Amino acid sequence: MSARQRGHHDVQQHRSSLKGVEAYTLETAATFPRHSHDQFGIGVMLAGAHRSWSCVGHVEAGPGDVIMVNPGEVHDGATLGGGLRRWRMLYFDAGLVDEVLFTDLGALPDVVHPAARDGRLAALLHALFAAVIDVRAQPLQRDERLLALFVQIARRHIARPLRKPPTHASVAKARQLLDDTIERSATLADLAALAGVSRFQLLRSFVRETGLTPHAYVLQRRLNAAKRLLAGGNGPAAVAHTLGFADQSHLTRAFKRQFGVTPGQYRAALR
Repeated sequence: MSARQRGHHDVQQHRSSLKGVEAYTLETAATFPRHSHDQFGIGVMLAGAHRSWSCVGHVEAGPGDVIMVNPGEVHDGATLGGGLRRWRMLYFDAGLVDEVLFTDLGALPDVVHPAARDGRLAALLHALFAAVIDVRAQPLQRDERLLALFVQIARRHIARPLRKPPTHASVAKARQLLDDTIERSATLADLAALAGVSRFQLLRSFVRETGLTPHAYVLQRRLNAAKRLLAGGNGPAAVAHTLGFADQSHLTRAFKRQFGVTPGQYRAALR
């Protein structure tokens, strides 16, 4: 891979004609650290190859393959075999997914497989993507494409619910504190004292259960909260202050590293 390819990172967030859906086209050689989304994501590889780790399963995907990620699923991402990889993604609000799968189709919105080689699903995704980014798209046709996509997912790609290991009481207490105070910084000693265990015991259990360190967990919660506040019309500076980022630049760096666009670009794409 050339130095130019290693530094290439292009993420385009398209204006979406469908409420609750975000559309992106990505071309990058970047490696994404472990993170999660509040939304359900589904994409199709256009060029190059991709690999990632997730708590659902290991992923390797090439051109034409479909990749999927469940809400809250911790995962990472990197190029496979060198060079750039290019793909398009749609992210759906979890409430919209529940409405389509459960209300319309009678399917349980459990978990999806992380990768699939399904030509029909890929074609349905391309069709819906085109309708979502076309502000002139007919709502009836767009809604039909949305439903067709999830019919295919429900028929072929919903796995059984994961058997999660029992949650340690110490981790549950730590997560509750972090969830309740994401705008304030807690220390590992604070969390360990609340949970009644040593710092080492808490850190080890926390990573085992969530796939993230406590610091990374808080950052994920803040970034997902930032998206909601930006979508609600708040400016980046106000969001940074509300969520406890050091300043707007800190928010911008973290936001772009995870989502590929700046808070301002994200907000503009939703208008």
